[in-house]
Order: sequence, then structure tokens, then C-alpha cells
Amino acid sequence: MKVITLCGSTKFKNEFEQANAYLTLQGNIVMSVAFFEQSEGYPLTEEQAELLGTIHLKKIDLSDEIFVIDAGGYIGSSTQKEIEYARKNGKTVRFYTEEGIPPQFAVT
Repeated sequence: MKVITLCGSTKFKNEFEQANAYLTLQGNIVMSVAFFEQSEGYPLTEEQAELLGTIHLKKIDLSDEIFVIDAGGYIGSSTQKEIEYARKNGKTVRFYTEEGIPPQFAVT
């Protein structure tokens, strides 16, 4: 059983949910984002955004690997920093677009 943190743009809520279900049913403990501020239009202050970033790095510290939600090949600057942080700290990095998640895990 691995601990996996999902990383990626919060505009990809459906893909996060799909990956969460897929990885959980493989017997993993999955940590995700607290909420989807971009896809749900939730406004954050600069301080809140910084806090969420710090919390997410701590989740990566607690994980065996990260699973990057790179829908359509998109990786933003925050996600790129998380990938670099994970690699620097010896974490495995996997990608949504390379995983081939079966269609039954699609969230509509």
C-alpha cells in the first residue's frame, strides 16, 4: 500500500476525482487538494493560496509518490514546482496522461 498525493491544476476536478477512485481501488491511500478553487470559482487571498501551497508540499513529504493530473498535457508553474520538489525528495512521479486509466473511472 502506497501513499500518493495528487498534484495538478484545480481546473481538472473530474480528472482528480477519476484518479482518486482509480488509485484508491488499487489499494493506495490517496491525498488530494482541499477543494477545486479554479473549477468552482472559489476566490483565494494571497495568504490562503500560500498556505494551501505549503500544506500541499507537506502532503508530498508524507507520500511515497505523486500522481500528476496533466490533462491535455497541461502542467502549470505550481505543478511544475511540485514535480521538482517531489523528485528532489526522492518521490516517484507518475502522470495521468501516461497511466491509461480505464473509462469506467470517468466522472461525469
